[in-house]
Amino acid sequence: MSIQTFPPATVKKIRQYIKNILVVPDSENHPKEWVSFEEVDDIPEPESLDQLGDLFKFSSPLDPQMPAPNTAGSWFISTVNPGSVFGKLPGLKLKSGWRLVSYLYRQQDNGVGITWAVPEDLSTTAELENALADSSDEITPPHPTGALPDFMEALEGDRSPRSFMIASLLRRELEEFGRLGKHCRWSNHWLINEILAQVKWQWKTSAPKDLSTKVQVLPDGKVAVEFFTLQVTKPVVICRHLERYPASGYNAKYVDRPVAIPVRKT
Repeated sequence: MSIQTFPPATVKKIRQYIKNILVVPDSENHPKEWVSFEEVDDIPEPESLDQLGDLFKFSSPLDPQMPAPNTAGSWFISTVNPGSVFGKLPGLKLKSGWRLVSYLYRQQDNGVGITWAVPEDLSTTAELENALADSSDEITPPHPTGALPDFMEALEGDRSPRSFMIASLLRRELEEFGRLGKHCRWSNHWLINEILAQVKWQWKTSAPKDLSTKVQVLPDGKVAVEFFTLQVTKPVVICRHLERYPASGYNAKYVDRPVAIPVRKT
């Protein structure tokens, strides 16, 4: 049994890299009405997410045939390729033949998103648009054909401790991707490696001696990852994040649990 601890600077750098890649363009975060189809000639039928991004530059949310970015509470396909995040993530990658795709939902300054892992041959724009027919409100997102129940099932890696630390951060960033305004969750958490001395805390159990990010590799090949964050929006809490990975794969069972709250001054 071995435990590896990661320096705070390393963990924060990796998280920031992922955040810098997973950026929703302003045209999708805050859609506006652009020119109508009547004003644009010879618009090609998009066959991929990249071509769809070009088409969004000319589309109008008012056109019922085009699932363009909108703030009317209708799901649409994001042009962002979440899989591009693997370009510089060591020890972790997408399995061959799979692609990550995301859908977004916007209502004014609030929104949610969902990311799926789908087979590459089912990731065409036409296939992804088919799923929009069965989506409605924010709690009924599109579910594309062939999508895995958990996008983490489409990941593979060298099973090094570092790859599991990265996977834990990546999962949360991908689950947060597309969230906007009041729907933000993970974005409100700051990674911490020590107890904030300027605040008196009330702990549910005894205060941990070490809040650093740790990865434990068990003799049977299973892996546990533990790290702590400070939720900076009300209610302000310290949270413990624990993930347990199977002996194969990167789809973990995980628990995010508040463990301490500030003591109110009297």
